[in-house]
Amino acid sequence: MNFKKITSALLVAGMFSAAFAADGEFGLKGNVQTQATHMDGDDDNNFSSLWIRANVGGQYKSENLDGLVMLRIFAPEFGNTIKDGDGKSKNYDKILADLYWANYKWSFDDTKLNLKIGHWKTDWSQSTHFGTYIDKDLTARGLWMRDYSHNAIEFGWKTGISQFNAMLATRDNKANTGYVRIEEDLKFDIPLELKLAYRSNAIDRIQKTAYLTHRFAAYLCYKFSPAFRVYGEYANIYTQDEKIKKTARNYVAPEKSYMKPGEAYNPFYIGMEYTPADASSSLYIEWERIGDREIIHDNGKKMDDWAWTIAAARKIGKSKLQLSAYSGDKINDIGLAFRLTTTFK
Repeated sequence: MNFKKITSALLVAGMFSAAFAADGEFGLKGNVQTQATHMDGDDDNNFSSLWIRANVGGQYKSENLDGLVMLRIFAPEFGNTIKDGDGKSKNYDKILADLYWANYKWSFDDTKLNLKIGHWKTDWSQSTHFGTYIDKDLTARGLWMRDYSHNAIEFGWKTGISQFNAMLATRDNKANTGYVRIEEDLKFDIPLELKLAYRSNAIDRIQKTAYLTHRFAAYLCYKFSPAFRVYGEYANIYTQDEKIKKTARNYVAPEKSYMKPGEAYNPFYIGMEYTPADASSSLYIEWERIGDREIIHDNGKKMDDWAWTIAAARKIGKSKLQLSAYSGDKINDIGLAFRLTTTFK
């Protein structure tokens, strides 16, 4: 299969669409976020972590083309620490190109097609703390967001209850390492949503020597009423046991150290959300299990396979306040966190 020809054809299709895109609307958007956490037992600090950041950018919308560019800005205290020529550490502002993508769109009766190119995020699990196992590192915890960044080109096809997406993503600037990601999102006429996804580092094998890791995930959400829903996610992550020469000049190690040949992991979580009719506040309760969590982390700490979180969110004008209590390494280690987001356009 000639991947260069396929990529060129997709890029030409995108530029052809842009040439005929109708005039749309462009608007500035942004927010300021503050987050702090405190873990039980961390008596040496007022907060276990603290940051204040700004997200600012612009969004374009039209009938045939959407686009977004967002920058994430941190002050020196929350930014980079770099050593100068004398070996002394200094703090610097950190400005990240957080999001930038263009999405070309075509409509044919009840069918909609799109081609998305750029750098964007998926928060697949829709959980407060857990999930997105199709993309995220199993050692990483989240706070009200479990997103993952992709540098990719993606084809989308929407018809009826189905939204299908197929992605080619790269982890380097020559597309020598990367992955294939396929997702099917089904929103039924009844209040039921089902997501299925598959991801594999297949691009690694085109130019490099690498083990193949397969990730399968399923997400299910059912609304018993407009105010109450139950949701959860299950995944299987498996690395093929093959004869691979790790000493090969072009050997590429698995994305994570725990992805060893022949090893499989089956993480899952289940959650409940209650949102009153006015939708100004929400309450969440979630449980997660990742088997062999100690082996996955491999840091010498004692860890429980189970984890929990209780979270609440409330909208106050243009602001959103989020509070949560959650377990740490052990299920009886308690952490507290808050996040305040103020949005402006």
